Amino acid sequence: MSDLHLIQSALDRAVTEGVFPGAVLAVRHRNRPVVHFATGRLSTSPPGPPVTPLTTYDLASLTKPLVTVTSLAILIQNGCCRLDDRVADHLPECADTPIGSATLRHLLTHASGLPGWRGYYERLSGDGRVPASHEERSAAKQSMLNLIRSESLVYERGTRSLYSDLGFMLLGFIIERNSRQPLNVFMNGHILSSLTGAHVEFVLQERIQDFLDRMAQHGGGVAPTEVDSWRSRLLCGEVHDENAAALGGEAGHAGLFGSADAVLAITGIWMQAYRGRTALLDQGLVREFTRRQNQVGSFSWALGWDTPSSPSSAGQYFPLRSFGHLGYTGTSIWIDPEQELEVVLLSNRVHPTRKNEAIRDFRPMIHDLVYREFVGSS
Repeated sequence: MSDLHLIQSALDRAVTEGVFPGAVLAVRHRNRPVVHFATGRLSTSPPGPPVTPLTTYDLASLTKPLVTVTSLAILIQNGCCRLDDRVADHLPECADTPIGSATLRHLLTHASGLPGWRGYYERLSGDGRVPASHEERSAAKQSMLNLIRSESLVYERGTRSLYSDLGFMLLGFIIERNSRQPLNVFMNGHILSSLTGAHVEFVLQERIQDFLDRMAQHGGGVAPTEVDSWRSRLLCGEVHDENAAALGGEAGHAGLFGSADAVLAITGIWMQAYRGRTALLDQGLVREFTRRQNQVGSFSWALGWDTPSSPSSAGQYFPLRSFGHLGYTGTSIWIDPEQELEVVLLSNRVHPTRKNEAIRDFRPMIHDLVYREFVGSS
């Protein structure tokens, strides 16, 4: 018999110990109703209202699997691209550049040779001004593409895996070129249209106040992140990631905001397809995307999804067939498709400062506890 009070107590203790100001944990196991746990407050500086299961968080890099990988899988199903297409096949500006001959598979497994991160936002906007129209976002994306295609590779392609936001920015641009739509429009039309009540979106700069008002009316509010020195303000409803902000809040690597139930709505698409039930995605393609691509060595990446490594933020019980992803702001997804277990943790551990890294120890502990209470440890 599971004792869910143990999970709630662990979350409450994490707030007391300063792991995060507050958090939402949502667990779905097989066909049982989703179990929600909420703890703490939206913020500490200034003190915010209590977190509820409806609270919206900056999902950070959960954008990668939820939007970019899901969108790419849809495009592949529709015959618009293939995993072994080259970057230059879809972004002609990258022809005759080091990254141009990398494949989509290389980008998805973080094995393209690109560096992990660059502070491009300072070059795109020295004064912290963020694009606030479709035209400004389009210009910023072209400038960002020019910067990435000029990068030299920092390791031989395919010889290692280096987690790279740059590669996922390129994947976002590829989705937009193929679909001839901004990323948020493609997401709304091809992913969210099949779901009901999923409060998840890219928050474009000109829509921030409207977004905050809607989420307040929705009942959960929006958790702030930190005071950003580049933009000189406390960020709330505005993407934490600076490079995503420099693109106007819409990017392949970050920018998505949502509630725990919204995240589960999209992970449910993957779960249903993996299990061969009626779903938006093809079962075979989903199993390929969630399979660890390098069965030997230290590569833990599937195609845009991660798999448990040792040690893992998923803890010790999620088996190798599981898949998931982390977000820098304090968010995570871990899924065991055989046990049909989906675990979503949303927090704003970067509030009031990103220097707080206590979540590193908390993540495996809470996932072990959830797995034991919902599935068992055998």
